[in-house]
Amino acid sequence: MGWILDSGSRFGKYGGLKNVEDLKRQAFYRFLHRTYLLHSVVLLGSLLYAAGGVPFLVWGMGVRMVCVFHSTLLVNSAGHMWGKQVYHTGDTSRNNWWLGLLALGEGWHNNHHAFDYSARQGFEWWQIDLTWYVIRFFQLLGLATNVKTTTESQKRRKALKSKMMATSD
Repeated sequence: MGWILDSGSRFGKYGGLKNVEDLKRQAFYRFLHRTYLLHSVVLLGSLLYAAGGVPFLVWGMGVRMVCVFHSTLLVNSAGHMWGKQVYHTGDTSRNNWWLGLLALGEGWHNNHHAFDYSARQGFEWWQIDLTWYVIRFFQLLGLATNVKTTTESQKRRKALKSKMMATSD
């Protein structure tokens, strides 16, 4: 859990948040970052309480956050222990099908580590990535623009030798 609690050290160790420079330039995302506590705690908590009282507050704030943190920690534990490494990342990240389903696509963790800028983590047709499907839907509606994904040549350059041999057969 240290990587969550001490993000300043983590970002310093890996050279900062280079992969979000485009987001830092957008006023909307800067606003969300500055007002996170206001809209994620105060406004959401007030709306939930007004809609259904304490039960809505407990489920919408408490249980939701427990589930989010547990799934995040599960991805960063199981996603480094079980599954297949397809791409050279210099770490122990692995793709795991059941984690991919459970964590809405984030279980394709080796893909994520290899191409952290990519909005799509399920690269193969059978790698279900629900987050990508939502992003793609927003893209079709014009609500998501400049969406970054990987190219086949980028994937080939980072592929482990066993993956390259399997695709050349």
